[in-house]
Amino acid sequence: MNYLSTRGEAAQRQFDDILLEGLAPDGGLYLPDHYPNLTRGDLQALQGLSYPDLAFEILRRYTAPADAAALRQLVHATYTAEHFGSDEIVRIKPLSGGMALLGVSEGPTLAFKDMAMQLLGRLFEHALARSGEVLNILGATSGDTGSAAEYAMRGRHGIRVFMLSPFGKMSPFQTAQMYSLTDGNIHNIAVQDVFDTCQDMVKAVSGDLEFKRRHRIGTINSINWARVVAQVVYYFAGYLRTARSIGDPVSFAVPSGNFGNILAAHVARQMGLPIHKLILATNENNVLDEFFRTGVYRPRGPAETHHTSSPSMDISKASNFERYVFDMLGRNASRTRDLFERQLTERGFFDLSHDPAYVRMRSSGMVSGHSNHAQRVQTIREVWQRDRVMIDPHTADGVAVARSHQDEGVPMLVVETALPAKFSATLVEAIAQEPPRPPGSEDLERRPQRFTVMKPDVDALKAYITQHV
Repeated sequence: MNYLSTRGEAAQRQFDDILLEGLAPDGGLYLPDHYPNLTRGDLQALQGLSYPDLAFEILRRYTAPADAAALRQLVHATYTAEHFGSDEIVRIKPLSGGMALLGVSEGPTLAFKDMAMQLLGRLFEHALARSGEVLNILGATSGDTGSAAEYAMRGRHGIRVFMLSPFGKMSPFQTAQMYSLTDGNIHNIAVQDVFDTCQDMVKAVSGDLEFKRRHRIGTINSINWARVVAQVVYYFAGYLRTARSIGDPVSFAVPSGNFGNILAAHVARQMGLPIHKLILATNENNVLDEFFRTGVYRPRGPAETHHTSSPSMDISKASNFERYVFDMLGRNASRTRDLFERQLTERGFFDLSHDPAYVRMRSSGMVSGHSNHAQRVQTIREVWQRDRVMIDPHTADGVAVARSHQDEGVPMLVVETALPAKFSATLVEAIAQEPPRPPGSEDLERRPQRFTVMKPDVDALKAYITQHV
């Protein structure tokens, strides 16, 4: 399997070559040069596999010619009951009305990000051990990516983490999960602005190729392809455990901020998974919903980005969206570069509403919607009253939007974004009780916190990295 850039670089790079990188040298994002196709027979052969064995069968198609035996060992060491609470790893949680949750948030930090991050920690350490090199991971988080990355990388040999987060804009639980870590290889940087600014700072540093190479800068944000492909696996798991028979359709609703989670669903669909509708759910920061409804992509600035009760989706510039548009345009790199490099810079938006590719996308079952705080609270309350299941506010966005896109006889899986313990204030508002906490986290918010406050200054970030590598 070879990899190319969404902006035209066609170097024949392999998985091991791009594993530790973020942006391609031309500023684009890496994608495989094709998606492996799985037939109905292939899907039938995957039925009944354990989650680690399923992960191996999906991932080996993207990592070849890398060492298959090493990959098998790494996925089996990652996806264990010790790390994810049960041998199932991914759980189907039925709700009323023909809907269920795809339970992918049972990992160490109670968020779906653990499904990929726990594997990436092992992949990175394995690659660095072979090369004898070190890696300085630079990332940005709106809440869950940061803690999942830090818990996956803490104490790992040859790895340092520099994680940017928007100061004062995450939930208290999310903040404490990150800032209470005392591991010497973890650096938390609280930026005095919104998440999109943190993400822009990461991209600016990654775009300085001399600095990136001199300091061995890599990324763990969802611009890292390995993270996306690790998430592809749980869509196959959800489908195989839900479809009445192989070939029958299943719909997925995906709460979406940076577009990485739903991009993984898109990749699964391109591989042949029979997804009926792919439903993107956003909150008040509805840039992506606007695009899927109108064909106009208009990222917002910090002043227009809302701070909401589903803060992990308080994102107005979805970094993974470029990969989807590249596919939608028939993998036309020059058009993709023009849209994301020239038009967004010069005009602040681009319009594909009259493009045949947008028409095809609309007819493919890719739909969207958004909800607000009142709808989130009401959805949390209704799910609790009807099903005695607590859901977090991001998952509530997914359930609320999914309801308007259900089709008779087609199962609907809503991807669970996080466990409700991370957002107790909204749960108390909705159902007047605290969600249960996992053992060991009872005093989390009272622990000492260690972080550095920084203005949104790329030069200051580079200086900090230089001082601490």
